[in-house]
Amino acid sequence: MPKKKILMVCLGNICRSPLAEGIVRQLAADAGLNWEIASAGTGNWHVGQPADKRSIAVAKSYGYDISKQRAQHFNSSMLDEFDQILVMDKNNLRDVLSLAENDDQRKKVSLFLSENLDVTDPYFDDQLFDPVFQTIEDRAKKLVEELKVKLG
Repeated sequence: MPKKKILMVCLGNICRSPLAEGIVRQLAADAGLNWEIASAGTGNWHVGQPADKRSIAVAKSYGYDISKQRAQHFNSSMLDEFDQILVMDKNNLRDVLSLAENDDQRKKVSLFLSENLDVTDPYFDDQLFDPVFQTIEDRAKKLVEELKVKLG
């Protein structure tokens, strides 16, 4: 069976989506799933840079290592390359969907949080990194189970 490819998307690819990438990657590996997990940003300001030091620190404090991840810019070819694209907020959803050319591409894209809620961007408030991590990890645990069924 081909490897399933899952992409996490936020604005700059340094706070939320790297956390989601690292957490889902670890949970999938722990479950023995042959998935490729990546992340990208709809903005290109941080391409090639590591995750925000605060994201790296909060992830490390909970046993996840995201220090080797590097930001990349979301592009339209990713709509074909990935099986599932999960975005952190409605603005990112709109930006990603604006690049979709057909229904097959649009069907792959959804919000990371299933309740039609945004994952808060912690960039401007140090105090938000821990609660954002908790939100992402809680959702990631359910998401891995859901994607095992959906993606096979």
